[in-house]
Amino acid sequence: MNKRLRGLQLRQMEDSLGRWRAADLPARPATGWSRAIRETLGMPAIALARRLGMTSAGVRKLETAEANQVITLASLRKLADALGCELQYALVPRKPLEQELKARALLVANDRLRPVSHSMSLEDQSVNGPVSEVQRELLAKELLDGPWRVLW
Repeated sequence: MNKRLRGLQLRQMEDSLGRWRAADLPARPATGWSRAIRETLGMPAIALARRLGMTSAGVRKLETAEANQVITLASLRKLADALGCELQYALVPRKPLEQELKARALLVANDRLRPVSHSMSLEDQSVNGPVSEVQRELLAKELLDGPWRVLW
């Protein structure tokens, strides 16, 4: 993918993710969303079971799986639909993707420069801190300008 399209894709993804980051979402209830919503609606497990075409024991098993975070997305989607809810799913990076890429490029640059720096220091030709930082930054920029797959 060319650099311009890659940059556009990055900005578009950040725009989408920004809305998720800005959302002040409540924490997941300890019992899981499905059970919390079902109980708030006053819906017995047997009623939800009928909607899902299963037994109330099956509903309890699904609710427990959700609470323990081992439910499949397909099952969670069915539960949500039966409760009149919409399942919204997203992976929201902890920091902006551009920061993640820059940090990764700096890490890869460090890894690539470390053997050279070590060899030079053994030959009493070590490069001082500010110059080595400039080298690291330049290599990171070069890595970011190239294909990003080399960062991983």
